[in-house]
Amino acid sequence: MCQSPDTTGKPLTLYVGHTIKDRRIDKYLHGRFRNLSRQSIQDAIKTGNARVNGKIIKPSLKLTTGDRIDLVIPEPPSKEIPPEDIPLTIIHEDSDLIVINKQANMIVHPARGNTRGTLVNALAYYVSRLSSPVARGAGHGTRVTGLSSGLGEFRPGIVHRLDKNTTGVMVVTKNDTAQWKIAKQFERRQVKKTYLAIVHGTPDLSADRVNAPLGVHPRIREKYAIRPEIGKEAITFYQVLEEFRGFSLLRLTPRTGRTHQIRVHLSYIKHPIVADDMYGGKFVYEWQLADAEPAPQAPIIKRCALHAHTLEFTHPTTGEVMKFEAPLPADMQNLLGMLRKYRKI
Repeated sequence: MCQSPDTTGKPLTLYVGHTIKDRRIDKYLHGRFRNLSRQSIQDAIKTGNARVNGKIIKPSLKLTTGDRIDLVIPEPPSKEIPPEDIPLTIIHEDSDLIVINKQANMIVHPARGNTRGTLVNALAYYVSRLSSPVARGAGHGTRVTGLSSGLGEFRPGIVHRLDKNTTGVMVVTKNDTAQWKIAKQFERRQVKKTYLAIVHGTPDLSADRVNAPLGVHPRIREKYAIRPEIGKEAITFYQVLEEFRGFSLLRLTPRTGRTHQIRVHLSYIKHPIVADDMYGGKFVYEWQLADAEPAPQAPIIKRCALHAHTLEFTHPTTGEVMKFEAPLPADMQNLLGMLRKYRKI
């Protein structure tokens, strides 16, 4: 069964056949309605829009033969990307690309059901002032006039990503030719990237390579982990730039571009990034650095102390090698200032 336009928002009744036994209801409904995401089905169950035998249930409920399912099919998520007046720091712009310094606490692109507050929303607003308004989504995804198609739905202009709380330099493409050429450079590992991170402790070697394959965490879906048997190749080079008592500033050069690569690799070598609580980093307080009595203070930095510092690639039209740099953000500068004041070796 597939969803049709006239069934959206209307109640349906389904009866579980004799071939179904001990199957979760969310998986069962996802199989019946392939054009609905499993998350939207789970949301429908949690809000009481899917009931079994007249009862409110959980997504994990296991069905048996003869069960009656009363379902209201949720509205499909909008494919429109609403422009939002979110400030952008533009490092460089020409007819093919925009280079930005991404702020903290910003997701790069929307996902189904969460289409606001992202870098793409900000870009849609920015380019709409220069050209025509946002085009409505239809068929194969959303187009925003003035940006390339992007790598996937809801990703116009996007050829690479930074984590939500990682700041720094990113390139965005304005047309599909530029997108294809720069994406190929990323794929062939021809793009040079450096990051700066403030970590707990100081590695034994002043410079080294971490070569440890990454894969999805075996138990926690949102995390990644070192997975020697099934992980993908992941290589990160690091160099110690400055040492402090209990901390250090590192320059990192990833050879590969796996999700959470730098964060997992630094945790793996027992030097997690400050405030990266997902991978073992701790929040740091001024009283702590000053070796004083505990005091009711906010942490010096409230997000993972990681910054995309430089990005170097070949321009898709001119063939010129271009290198861009994003200065260290204020919160990381503040943390370094505190370390230099209290923890200088």
